Amino acid sequence: MTLARSAYYLTHKFTYDRKVHFTALKMDAVHLFQLLIVVIHAISSSLTVSKSTSLPLVINTWPFKKATEKAWSVINNGGSNLDAVEKGCSVCEIQRVCSDSVGYGAHPNEKGETTLDAMIMDGVSHRVGSVGNLKRVKGAISVARAVMDYTQHTMLVGNDATMFAQEMGFTITPLYTNESLKEWNDWLHNKCQPNYWQNVRPNHTESCGPYKPIQRHTVPLPSHQSISKDNHDTIGMLVIDKNGNIAGGTSTNGMNHKIPGRVGDSPIIGSGAYVDNDIGGAVGTGDGDVMMRFVPSFHTVQLMLNGLSPEKAARSALKPIIKKYPDFSGAIVAASISGEYGAACHNFGGKVQYTLQTPSLKNATIFTVKCSMSSK
Repeated sequence: MTLARSAYYLTHKFTYDRKVHFTALKMDAVHLFQLLIVVIHAISSSLTVSKSTSLPLVINTWPFKKATEKAWSVINNGGSNLDAVEKGCSVCEIQRVCSDSVGYGAHPNEKGETTLDAMIMDGVSHRVGSVGNLKRVKGAISVARAVMDYTQHTMLVGNDATMFAQEMGFTITPLYTNESLKEWNDWLHNKCQPNYWQNVRPNHTESCGPYKPIQRHTVPLPSHQSISKDNHDTIGMLVIDKNGNIAGGTSTNGMNHKIPGRVGDSPIIGSGAYVDNDIGGAVGTGDGDVMMRFVPSFHTVQLMLNGLSPEKAARSALKPIIKKYPDFSGAIVAASISGEYGAACHNFGGKVQYTLQTPSLKNATIFTVKCSMSSK
């Protein structure tokens, strides 16, 4: 609260309260000024204590402690929240110390190629950079950052995103490894199972393509059954600096054996992640094809604006998805701008983990959330 606003509040309160008004008239200017200083100091001290006990904050999906620790190191050594998000997610992309769902050398598509999706967002300005179906560049979130910093666009995709990355100085290199090629060949020898086709011939549950369309089903097909903790599609990270400025980001190599050209929810603003400096942020993970139809990260942040805690907002944002797709697996991790945090999930075998670091925690700490489950 500013000095002018405090003075305005006190003098008007005195004006509308006659008894206090007459008392105030008896006070000399020095005493009134001292009173204002005391009030302002008390308010300022209260705000300072609140921030210092909870911020900065780093939180991300899944037990990816190396990513959390890297982001924490950046934010505590003079880096910005955007730097922290980028460097934290890059640990998963480049070092591949998180899971097979992030980075090169895993989750080949139907043609044996690994492709990447990523996004980064600034809560202060709402600037966003995003890439989808990125090929032959390992640092997807850094390319997304370049889209935000060096273009007026929000998202670039496919081979053109790769060409942009090359112009920006990124190294072009294959994203497959011997392990990912073996995984792809094993899938081919298993009659291309599982896959993500429907309403085609030959029968996609019994053989590989090429496929041809048949009459569309009128009954909705079940949501994906191959989404698990090993095929969960993304790291999502939120970083709030000591001044309460928030940034968020995501990175993934997408679903295993996806149809070439597929872009998931991770690089889609409001689906994979959403941040607002006046409210907070949220990131999602799970069945991206289903989740992006409901922009759950944006929904979660709006629910926090309406007064819900991060945990309750995340749980409420999942409800409309569960209503339409009870068998889907998904989770949302959220944090308010004041440093309150929480998560909610559905299916995933009954539980989901996320990682947090704040000043009150000595180390990056993994938390487990119990998921709601579909009734079968």
